[in-house]
Amino acid sequence: MWKRWRIRIMLFLAVLGPGFITANVDNDSAGILTYSQAGAQYGYALLWTMIPITLALIVVQEMCARMGVVTGKGLSDLIREEFGLRVTVVVMVLLVVVNYTNVITEFIGIAGSLHLFHVSKFISVPICAILVWLLAVRGDYKQVEKIFLFASIVYIAYIFAGVLSQPDWHDAMLATVRMPKRSMWTGDYIYMAVGVVGTTIAPWMQFYLQSSIVEKGARVKDYAASRLDVIVGSIFTDIVAWFIIVACAATLFVHGMGAIQVPSDAADAMRPLAGNYAFLLFAFGLFNASLFAASVLPLSTAYTVCEGLGLESGVDKSFKEAPFFYWLYALLIASGAITVLILPDTKLISMAIFSQVLNGILLPVVIVLMLILINRKELMGQYINSKLFNVIAWTTCLIVIALNVALMFSHR
Repeated sequence: MWKRWRIRIMLFLAVLGPGFITANVDNDSAGILTYSQAGAQYGYALLWTMIPITLALIVVQEMCARMGVVTGKGLSDLIREEFGLRVTVVVMVLLVVVNYTNVITEFIGIAGSLHLFHVSKFISVPICAILVWLLAVRGDYKQVEKIFLFASIVYIAYIFAGVLSQPDWHDAMLATVRMPKRSMWTGDYIYMAVGVVGTTIAPWMQFYLQSSIVEKGARVKDYAASRLDVIVGSIFTDIVAWFIIVACAATLFVHGMGAIQVPSDAADAMRPLAGNYAFLLFAFGLFNASLFAASVLPLSTAYTVCEGLGLESGVDKSFKEAPFFYWLYALLIASGAITVLILPDTKLISMAIFSQVLNGILLPVVIVLMLILINRKELMGQYINSKLFNVIAWTTCLIVIALNVALMFSHR
């Protein structure tokens, strides 16, 4: 029996990576700043979103993992083959625009976290942009994946920061399983709710996850381990998100400090309220998340565009083998970094949350395309979606569309 379990554990560790990494990049700079703003502005009132979002994240990510191992192709590859070049180009253009705002947000996080230690953004952003570029250009897939896995584990710092903030555990638990009062549902509250959904189930994640699984070489025999990888990653990342909201609700909201104005506010405000350890953990976590995602987001975009156009891509390829892939990766990093250097500090937080709202607006489009693909028997064979997965995925899609419509009418 031990031998059987040992084989299963070894198989899981061999496949571990894409699902765990992708889910944790979800808690990037934009995610942390959005969750922090949610806690600072609304206290525990958005914690109820965590359980349904986690379930939806597991289902959506599992669908991508399954399509990757069964077809051996990336999501944009499948979209091009099944829907044609026009649809692919439209989706890619939308994704590049949204991801550009996401890359900007990662450098906002880098600038904000190091500003806490009195490092100017004109020093921190260019240096980190170069480090991020070198990571993909000089490393192969296995090296890059090991670095990303280590960065994912560091997110545990936010759990400690949440505990050190000494929240009201009873109120936090109650808010997690209970919907807020009807009076809470203002335009600003819906805007933040869409941002929370968009940052937790970001469209780019689906493209990156499936491409990573294909590049890793996972096949149908690895499906069970890949599914477990996705489930573990999704649960871990949303536990971290829950603690970020709780930490800011227990410090900033409780003490009437309200919304965050600049990226360093969340960590800086924790120093007198929750102690130096909470401050350091939050600041370090923000830097780790920002640098981590600043590497993955441009990679995801480069993968998506190259697959959609049928061009060579992948960090295992040389610059000569995949020039467009590396040039696009470099362009996204450079443009994101330069934009942050130009933007006034007072505009950084609103830019970060706006990028996540754009994720929430694009998400239903990506989920619909995925659902059509994964239910085609000629493509997936016996691995098509179950009725339960279809219900959860379509419900997620409809709820996000309803939130987007409510957001549109609330801001007329």
